[in-house]
Amino acid sequence: MAVQEILAGLPWWVKWVAIPALVLLVFGGAITSVLTFVVGLLFKILLFVALVAGLIYVVRKFGSSAKSGRDW
Repeated sequence: MAVQEILAGLPWWVKWVAIPALVLLVFGGAITSVLTFVVGLLFKILLFVALVAGLIYVVRKFGSSAKSGRDW
């Protein structure tokens, strides 16, 4: 018996309210942990990109006026 056959005989509120509520109740902690990890990782990536961009800006802004003739 397929899942679609089982769900076909149930009322709409079971499919769209009760089952998602049970999923959140059972797996809510895991979902929260994954979302926290993903958001934290995205923040660190954005912070890294901003710091690298700032470093490049500072080097181009102030480093070009103090050239000593020895470039890397």
